[in-house]
Amino acid sequence: MALQVLFDTLISFSIYSLVANSYSIIYYPTKLFHITHAAIITTASYFVFLFAHNFSIPFQFAVIAGIAAATIIGIFCELLVYLPMRKKNLTTLAYLIASIGLYLILQNTISLYFGDDTKVINTAEISVGHQIFGAYITTVQIITICVSFILFIGVNLFLHDTATGKSIRAVSSNPELCNIYGISSNKIILIALALGSALAAVAGILSAMDTNMTPTFGFNLLLYGVVAMIIGGVGSTRGLLAGSLLVATAQHLAAFYLDTKWMEAVTYIILILFLIWKPLGFSGKRLKKVEV
Repeated sequence: MALQVLFDTLISFSIYSLVANSYSIIYYPTKLFHITHAAIITTASYFVFLFAHNFSIPFQFAVIAGIAAATIIGIFCELLVYLPMRKKNLTTLAYLIASIGLYLILQNTISLYFGDDTKVINTAEISVGHQIFGAYITTVQIITICVSFILFIGVNLFLHDTATGKSIRAVSSNPELCNIYGISSNKIILIALALGSALAAVAGILSAMDTNMTPTFGFNLLLYGVVAMIIGGVGSTRGLLAGSLLVATAQHLAAFYLDTKWMEAVTYIILILFLIWKPLGFSGKRLKKVEV
């Protein structure tokens, strides 16, 4: 039983770290609570369902198309809403309200077209899974762990070792100075939002393949990812991993020893404790300035 809890924790940790990483890429340069990110997570899965089941496109191509479609929606959010608002120097509250509005529009559009019932996108036959010392793990869950690990490493290498990645970090630190040095902060923010949306789409599809989906399932995933990012410390890769691991571990231990109903509650208890006693998270330090 302990090994099963370990497997379940590892699977949740993989999803949470991927969602937290996707959200942090957008949050760092924009300082925006992009609530619409939850709809991006959800939308990708429903696009896969639409392409694979309604249009009979091969599943692998449906996944690629779903990721692309969700990424385009994220880009449109920036071009049609956030960028015009940024040019008018609107307040952070205005961005938050706009983001919530976009989320509600996308979620209700999904509900209107697909309905509120649970949908299944996994085309493989239902099986018990692979048994390892009495614990079970499915092929989809193994794929989730591997893909999340590869993407997390790849994205962090991109942010630290490429010119575009360094520009994202620079804009996160000082967008005005970047504009002076010829780095367009608006262009970099667009790239960051596209990259974050693509990662969120992958996380949503992997989660839906494992546990199925409803029009609101992306919101909980986003909340868990944001909590992991906050308690890990904004700007800290190691902290993000530690935060994701703490959230996943606490949830599954609560489910094992108490009840599954406590999985959400224990997440917010941890968040409140960190906000009170360690508001800067595991990293314990604020974002450093990045030279252009």
